[in-house]
Amino acid sequence: MTSTAGGPTPGARARARIEVTASIKDEARKQLAVGGGAKLSLRAVARELGMVSSALYRYYPSRDDLLTALIVDAYDSIGEAAERAERKASAAEETPARTWVAVCSAVRQWALARPHEYALIYGSPVPGYAAPQDTVGPAARVARVLIGITLEAYEGPGLAVARLPVEARPEAERIAADIVPELPPAAAAVLVGAWAQLFGLVSFEVFGHFHGVVEDRATFFELSVAQLAQDVGLVYPGPR
Repeated sequence: MTSTAGGPTPGARARARIEVTASIKDEARKQLAVGGGAKLSLRAVARELGMVSSALYRYYPSRDDLLTALIVDAYDSIGEAAERAERKASAAEETPARTWVAVCSAVRQWALARPHEYALIYGSPVPGYAAPQDTVGPAARVARVLIGITLEAYEGPGLAVARLPVEARPEAERIAADIVPELPPAAAAVLVGAWAQLFGLVSFEVFGHFHGVVEDRATFFELSVAQLAQDVGLVYPGPR
């Protein structure tokens, strides 16, 4: 079906734009695998796709626009992996601790399967690039899953969280107020630390820092994130 002017319908144009956009991103991801985000080039992407640069600029006016699209996609993808793992564990009525381990394992599996995309979002910053506000929501998806697991435990069986040192309480209270006011300050602070340690574990494996140190990395990872679950208070939940 064509428009009255004889051109493609708006639906056809939209589909064509989606297809071209996907092709641009796919080629850009290939470049990430070769040179990382710092060497991403719109001209090189256009050349590989057989496009003139001016045509590609209609989709992504600058390298930073394309980088942002790739970053958002990566954050959304790893977030979706975490959310799927949480839904599956919930459907199986797993304990909060087991759900935590399942979600962390899904994050690890995603990172190992897509190391160059992981490096784009959790590796060294791309020189000259400043992430816009558009990336904030997608970047928080994994954290929101971990917060949800912890909140569900707190509102149900409770959390077993150690007391904070007096000097740490002001920062813990600020963290709780800013991020998850539904949790006690001690629980919120430990949760943020566990979130950071999760990505430290994943990064050490993805970037090769466990070479010659850890051999059975899957078992080591599961042991480590189970310990994080215990730190957060999910393994031995007591009364609130």
